[in-house]
Amino acid sequence: MNIPASVNSVMERIAAAAASANRAPGSVRLVAVTKTVDAACAKQVLDAGVSDLGENRVQCFLDKYEALGDAPRWHLIGHLQTNKVKYVVGKVSLIHSVDTLHLAEAISAKAVSAGICQDILLQFNISGEASKSGAAKEEALHFAQSVSALPGVTVRGLMTMAPLLADEAETRAVFSGLRTLSEKIAAEKFPGVFMEELSMGMSGDFEAAIKEGATLVRVGSALFRD
Repeated sequence: MNIPASVNSVMERIAAAAASANRAPGSVRLVAVTKTVDAACAKQVLDAGVSDLGENRVQCFLDKYEALGDAPRWHLIGHLQTNKVKYVVGKVSLIHSVDTLHLAEAISAKAVSAGICQDILLQFNISGEASKSGAAKEEALHFAQSVSALPGVTVRGLMTMAPLLADEAETRAVFSGLRTLSEKIAAEKFPGVFMEELSMGMSGDFEAAIKEGATLVRVGSALFRD
C-alpha cells in the first residue's frame, strides 16, 4: 500500500474534476476516511499533505485522537448516538452527521457546558433510501430553523450520501438535490446557519459530487486499497 502515491492520485482526480466544472482545485477539500486503517497509516496521510481526517465510529476516532491529537482537522462522518456526543464535541472540527433535532440539542448542551461552539453539518437523505440516515428533504427549512435557535452550535452546511449502486445520472441527481436544498436554506438567512460546505461524494462517486458543488469529499478505499 503506497499511501503517498494514492494521495497524489486522488488529489489529481479532485483537481481534474474541479477544472471540468470550472472550479478552483482549492475549493474542494479531501477528507481522508481512516476507519479501516490504524493510526500509523493515518499519520502517513497527514505526512502526504492531507489535513483532514474522517472517522465513522466514535471509538475509532478516540483511538486515533490519542495517537495523533490535534495534528489533523478531525471530522466525525458516521452516525452519532446522543450518549456519545460528550466524547467528540470540542475534539472534532466538524460533525457531518447531524440528522435529528434531538442530536443537535445534545451537541448544543455539551458545547454550552464546555464553553465552546461546535461546527456541524445537517445530514439529509436526498435519495429517500430506507437504509440511509438523514432528515427528509421536506423537513429542511424547519430543521435548519430549529437548529438555528440552539446555542453552542454553528451550521456550516449539509451532508448526504448517494445510493451505492446508482448510475452517474442518479448519483448526480442526489448531489444536485443537496445543492438545491442548500440554496433554499441559505435564502432564509437563519442566524448561525451558513451554507459554506457541501459534504458529498466518496471513493466511487466523488468526481460526480465535485461537478455538483461538493466542497468536502470523504474518500477512504481509494486511498488505502492495496
